[in-house]
Amino acid sequence: MTPAVAVLQLDTEFPRIAGDVGCRETYLEQVEILKIAGASVSQIVSSDPASIAIAPFEEAIGIAVANIIVTSCGFLSYWQSHLASCTRKTLISSALTALPVLCQTYAPREILTVTFDENKLNADHLGPFQTDMIGLPEDMHLRRVISQNLTELDVDRASQEIVEFVASKRQAHHKHLLLECTNLPPYKAILAAQTGLPITDILSLIENARSGTVRPEFL
Repeated sequence: MTPAVAVLQLDTEFPRIAGDVGCRETYLEQVEILKIAGASVSQIVSSDPASIAIAPFEEAIGIAVANIIVTSCGFLSYWQSHLASCTRKTLISSALTALPVLCQTYAPREILTVTFDENKLNADHLGPFQTDMIGLPEDMHLRRVISQNLTELDVDRASQEIVEFVASKRQAHHKHLLLECTNLPPYKAILAAQTGLPITDILSLIENARSGTVRPEFL
């Protein structure tokens, strides 16, 4: 059976739990995981995305079998047009590629973008859509697990910290959450319950491109 989705995954070993773009249990159908050798979090999460070595991603696109190809890091949004030009398949580099559509409904400041590192996400990634933005604190459990590539994740702790953090930063004018980080969708349901806001993430875009691909509990 042809995989529904091919995930170009960074070269990491940290746990990818159900709801993560790189976890097989996130999907209703088979998924193809293509790990990009040498693509560490520190290399890809960059304020200078033009400097990212993109050739390994191009090569992975060339061997991907699935008709939808996605990446496991929203900081690759800068490369959307280039990577899409490498294939006739649907290519989704980042949840940030939803901004042109979202901004037809919301003013940019009405969208709260939750990113892995707000000090490195900039106009190169966002384009002309300067949304409100918050980044995971450096001492947050999930961020440390990702940045240090740890092999153990306390899901309950991560859930509590993420919900409390986002709820503390949400302001009255915010009408939509956009999750740049593809490791945040496992916590989407509790974020939606806490904030009452609709949420867009990488899984939303996958499901929009191919209905019936993502498990309903992660939409």
